[in-house]
Amino acid sequence: METQYITDKKGKKIAVILSIKEYQEMLDKLEMIEDIKLYDHSKKNPEESLVAEEAFKFIESKR
Repeated sequence: METQYITDKKGKKIAVILSIKEYQEMLDKLEMIEDIKLYDHSKKNPEESLVAEEAFKFIESKR
């Protein structure tokens, strides 16, 4: 991964430039991590259950 930065007039890094591919890969990994967190939470709290449709709405609201 080649990282490029945008800097201000003083040379301070203020932004990062990523390729579309790298950006998409990062989003995919973040989504996977969120799914794992939700799974872990559901295993720790089995008494909390939802109808599948409600669960999907909840997951989509967290994206």
